[in-house]
Amino acid sequence: MEESLRLIILSEDPLTRAGLSSLLASGADTLVLAQGSGELLTAAAGGEIDATADLIVWDMGWHAGEPDDEPLDQGIPVLALAPHLTAATMAWRMGCRAVLARQASEEQLVTAVAAAGNGLLVFSPSLAEALVKGAAGSEGAAVDLTIRETEVLSLLAEGLTNKAIAQRLSISEHTVKFHVNALLTKLDAQSRTDAVVRATRLGLLAL
Repeated sequence: MEESLRLIILSEDPLTRAGLSSLLASGADTLVLAQGSGELLTAAAGGEIDATADLIVWDMGWHAGEPDDEPLDQGIPVLALAPHLTAATMAWRMGCRAVLARQASEEQLVTAVAAAGNGLLVFSPSLAEALVKGAAGSEGAAVDLTIRETEVLSLLAEGLTNKAIAQRLSISEHTVKFHVNALLTKLDAQSRTDAVVRATRLGLLAL
């Protein structure tokens, strides 16, 4: 029997939090570890969120703020529920591995949680084309990656943190950050997730 996906539910609205927790906790293959406000999302990088979680489900609310340039840099993948394209773009640039329309059905949400929790990139059909069209323009461009950059890219696709990549490759976190920045530049990517998607479209990475 497979182990249950361990979730953290974040939302500013307590009723939404309760509803999401009730829905997702009802599945035999999911377990809600904790719930809290969206402010905890940024606290994850500081280790203030249970690191044993497999996925953070983040409800952005109907009045999501302006795009935030601060990237997510914790090891826990994030599925964002976005009310509109602007919010979806914000979540994408922050590095969320899954972006779902807030109006998605319960069935779509449950399916997306299962997919994102198992390492897949997930987007609502209504958002996917707009979010990835920026990568389309670079499909024909040649991108020359070093062997080390290719290794780092492969581990980024697994959702590993800089620290985990450093341990896997026996190099320093500083060196990992250097390679990640080089990848973002060469792929003209806005985030780590964006880099993985663009590299896949260019045939540099097979997921």
